[in-house]
Amino acid sequence: MGDAVRYIGGDERRARLGLRHRLAPAARAGTPEEVADALVALHGSDPAAVYLAVGARLTDAADTVAETDRALYRDRTLVRMHGMRHTVFAFPAGLTAVVHASTGLAVAARERASLVKDMAKAGAPDAVWLKETEESALAALGRLGQATASELAEAEPRLRERFAYAAGKPYEGIHTVGTRLLRVLGVEGKVVRGRPLGSWTSSRFRWALAPEHPELPPAEAQSELLRRWLAACGPATEADLKWWTGWRVTDVRRALTAIGARAVSLDEGTGYVLAEDADPMTGPQEPWAALLPALDPTAMGWQGRDWYLDPELRPALFDYSGNIGPTVWWDGRIVGGWAQRADGEIVWRILTGAGTGTGAGRANGVGRDAEAAITAEAERLTTWLGTTRVTPRFRTPVEKELGR
Repeated sequence: MGDAVRYIGGDERRARLGLRHRLAPAARAGTPEEVADALVALHGSDPAAVYLAVGARLTDAADTVAETDRALYRDRTLVRMHGMRHTVFAFPAGLTAVVHASTGLAVAARERASLVKDMAKAGAPDAVWLKETEESALAALGRLGQATASELAEAEPRLRERFAYAAGKPYEGIHTVGTRLLRVLGVEGKVVRGRPLGSWTSSRFRWALAPEHPELPPAEAQSELLRRWLAACGPATEADLKWWTGWRVTDVRRALTAIGARAVSLDEGTGYVLAEDADPMTGPQEPWAALLPALDPTAMGWQGRDWYLDPELRPALFDYSGNIGPTVWWDGRIVGGWAQRADGEIVWRILTGAGTGTGAGRANGVGRDAEAAITAEAERLTTWLGTTRVTPRFRTPVEKELGR
């Protein structure tokens, strides 16, 4: 009996999610750093999503913007950098070495080789010239502290060098060395996203030198990243792990073996948890409501999402590229979507029923208690947003409709 594979059903997975992702009121965090530690990574390709994800999980959301600014740009305890799947995330600063070695190195090698190849095809300067330009640009960034791409090109004019990309093909274009090189340096872990231009919702940003970190063996770093992620998101299938990390399946399997992960049975097949995390959760859990932003790490945490998202709701909640929009949650399930209108009003819709407007419709367990809790979360969000208006970078059908 001791070696029997334990079954973990959807109810237990949803209970774990509420507590470990700091969404249940009793589990909310005190600081942005606690939120990031709990979730491992916050999606950062849309800068506003970092703040919204933090605010949804803080005990006191009133200081969400000030505290997240502090963590990102003053104390630099959170760092926006490229990570899994060639995507920008905000990570705890102590995890940057792990992310760089586990996921960045292989992608960085391909990105640099691609840049050198594209420049050679276009008759642009060679790799030696590129390395000299890179070193000069990094030195300039060190002197400036933070700089936009344009400001950095003022200090190192060679970044303005232009070359043709994919000449003669339908997607032909003109690239600057600076645009491509800064992307390569970001993936290589040499530069990170700095303070935005304008407010915290702006997608325009400055670059900064990456914080110094030790170089770790890739296999060791992969094991540590997987251990951290399973602590936050386990149980998960091998397909979930491969999708979230962007690694080869052989790397996933090696890391699972290295950390001694334990197999469990899920509705969709075999899943994995940390060996010390295999015991059943005990005690009843209070139901909870949340309004999570587009690209929230909880909504985007697994490839297999049927245990918290009805497949019929996907067309309304995702864009054409597979990015999830703002979601309404009730007791561990996505039950609808929300948006902010031009006048600042937060509006939401339950998609499991026939209702429309700001929150009507009751079906599949989404009743009066749920509506009251969701309304309270909408009011909470409205209060800390104040006069700020937030439009997701990746817009979805229900968000567009509600936001009119």
